[in-house]
Amino acid sequence: MGYRTDLAVEALDYDEGKQAAKKMRGFTRTEEETEGFSITKLVIHTEEVAQALGKPCGVYATLELGALIRREEDAFPRACHALAQLLRELLAPAEEGAVLVTGLGNRSITPDAVGPLAADHIIATRHLVSHVPEHFAGWRAVSAVAPGVLGQTGVETGELLHGLREAVAPAAVIVVDALATGRLSNLSRTIQVTDTGIIPGSGVGNARSELSQRTLGVPVLAVGVPTVVDGATIAHEICSQAGVSGCEALDDLAQPVLVTSRDIDREVSDVARVIGYAINIALHPFLTVEDVDLYLS
Repeated sequence: MGYRTDLAVEALDYDEGKQAAKKMRGFTRTEEETEGFSITKLVIHTEEVAQALGKPCGVYATLELGALIRREEDAFPRACHALAQLLRELLAPAEEGAVLVTGLGNRSITPDAVGPLAADHIIATRHLVSHVPEHFAGWRAVSAVAPGVLGQTGVETGELLHGLREAVAPAAVIVVDALATGRLSNLSRTIQVTDTGIIPGSGVGNARSELSQRTLGVPVLAVGVPTVVDGATIAHEICSQAGVSGCEALDDLAQPVLVTSRDIDREVSDVARVIGYAINIALHPFLTVEDVDLYLS
């Protein structure tokens, strides 16, 4: 059974991926701290390492949310500014022009609702920039959508975004989605930002068409939060650490079983708010958290 994770850092830390990647040396990994939050940046340079880790070449920045989970003083605004800084760095190739923010996932399924809930916190400005330029000339044109999932709409997310791309003509696309982690300790406690795009639904085992610069024609930033752990991955890790092989219980996990936390409702709501506010601040650097509160009220 393979180790299932959407987090590039976890894929590198997992024994098999780590050993294969280190032999090739086609990556760089750095650690830093911003606003009191730890950030791990992994850059995959070569196709050999990309294949070993199962992740495309590109930049993967992972923000640890420990301070927010512990409810430290000013943790929310600090988390928003730390994530906004990461987003600005990866958006550098598209510093100007319209941006399309897309919240992927199913609002009715809590672990898959990160994207739609984050989209609820986006300040949509495209119509204001074009119709009230005397007040919004200095703002970036931003559109926000939560297109739902194929089972609800009968339309692939990729098809919808291709149509929106023609109408909105964005300089960049930001997609937000749920991810899968290989570790229970990372559930809703990290945010991964990457410039490689995303495959919608991969976190909940229902992968759809790829959304990336290759498919959409503009830079695509993916912001993901791990909200589920694959049950077979957990069982496999426990057996491995216990030195047990051929565990019969693994046979019961032939069908995918996804595990999440007891407080997932609150955790998803909190992290979606951080993501939404951070995107607003990244696209409009003159805004404060208080300003975003005001515009969304």
